[in-house]
Amino acid sequence: MNITLTKQNPVLLETECLMVAIFENGLLSPAAQLIDQATDGAIKKLIAQGDFTGEMSQIITLYHLPNLKAKRLVLVGFGAQDKLTPALFVKAAQTAFSALVKLPAKNAACFFSEIALDTTDEAARVRFLSQLAEIANNKFDQFKSQKSDKTYLLADLQLAATHDNPIAIAQGKAVANGVNLARLLANMPCNVCTPTYLAEQAIKLSHELTNVSVQVLEKEQLIELKMGCLLAVGQGSAHSPKLIEIHYQGAAAEQTPVVLVGKGITFDTGGISLKSPAGMEDMKFDMAGAASVLGTIKSIAELKLPINVIGLIPTAENMPDGNAYRPGDILTSMSGQTIEVNNTDAEGRLILCDALTYAARFNPHTVIDIATLTGAIVMSLGYLFNGIFSNQNTLAHELIVAGQKSQDLAWHMPLVEEYNEGLKSHYADMTNSCKLAGAITAACFLSRFTKAYRWAHIDCAGSAMPSDMNKAGGATGRPVPLLVEYLINVSTR
Repeated sequence: MNITLTKQNPVLLETECLMVAIFENGLLSPAAQLIDQATDGAIKKLIAQGDFTGEMSQIITLYHLPNLKAKRLVLVGFGAQDKLTPALFVKAAQTAFSALVKLPAKNAACFFSEIALDTTDEAARVRFLSQLAEIANNKFDQFKSQKSDKTYLLADLQLAATHDNPIAIAQGKAVANGVNLARLLANMPCNVCTPTYLAEQAIKLSHELTNVSVQVLEKEQLIELKMGCLLAVGQGSAHSPKLIEIHYQGAAAEQTPVVLVGKGITFDTGGISLKSPAGMEDMKFDMAGAASVLGTIKSIAELKLPINVIGLIPTAENMPDGNAYRPGDILTSMSGQTIEVNNTDAEGRLILCDALTYAARFNPHTVIDIATLTGAIVMSLGYLFNGIFSNQNTLAHELIVAGQKSQDLAWHMPLVEEYNEGLKSHYADMTNSCKLAGAITAACFLSRFTKAYRWAHIDCAGSAMPSDMNKAGGATGRPVPLLVEYLINVSTR
């Protein structure tokens, strides 16, 4: 989609669809005021009749109003003006763009960026709108034998702005492209998205982007590296486990990289500790962490950020089989630490621990792992916040600030020594799961493999996967916006 900026009077703008904001209590945005004056009070009459209240995310479309050059006028409710936050701004805009792509319009103009918010400037609002429009303009229908004729794709979008903001548009579009890639991969059915497919997509990405290269470590190389945990998780599947290593070099070779480690369980049955059948089909999303790493690499490469980033994706399929690993097995990780398996459904941390050990060889600036790791984080934070755990409070703060700026929100979770009590084993260095404080003890487990560097763990089991309230929406592509914002900040220091 081509996104441009306009300073034109909305009344005179020739477009197939014009979108403006309305607040509760009959308050009109500046563009809505101009349109209302030109159309003999059409908007205020609608409000007076009770047909439109301006409540959050309310939408109504008006056609061929007199003296208005636009074919359609879409009024979007932004709620109470004095209570509008960046999060509510994003919510209303998301609803508007989702409705827009259901209209048979090839071009549109949006005047939401004129809405003043205390914590964002015009450039930030333009970036949000560019990002949200590109995400809404993307659809996942590869497996439909008959394509819907009720979803249209926009070719051109104009955003109102008083200043030129080409960087804001570029950042918004790049983040959206990364989000859309992450969503595409995570939405893929597990009979398509195997560890081999994931590796092929990483290689394909490296061919499409500048300064990106990929190495795929196969089973034989994992054996040589003594990655006993990654190998164990994958040994029950017909699809061999792999470690995908993807490099983006946007800075001098001597600059230490940020390493992103994404959990790539392409399907999770729970293994011998078999999951309940209810909802098991959603376990295709258990590689959303891996998808977010590839999406982030795509975004930063498009932005040509002056930074070095390495993505590590340990990928496997967790299946029950005569060769599958079992509860009671003792595994030796790449680090040499031993792990008693008390739950084969706590497999994500096992593949991550070998990748986290491997990450140390790059002398990293920072290591961040991203994983749909625990159901416990969903019980703690729901679907709104990413859970952040870190061995440095300053890093946790940096990620939370990046989440606030990108509206990909995160919450700092505790990571203290006392929780390690739950991981004690009579037979090995540790167990792989604990019944209480599941998200925290999972992070404690990972922390045992990250002593050599600055590290954070993002548990995105709630934020990256479809919520119970929006199953049809599929994967969200989070936390790509947070990660890109963090890397932008690192690259400008």
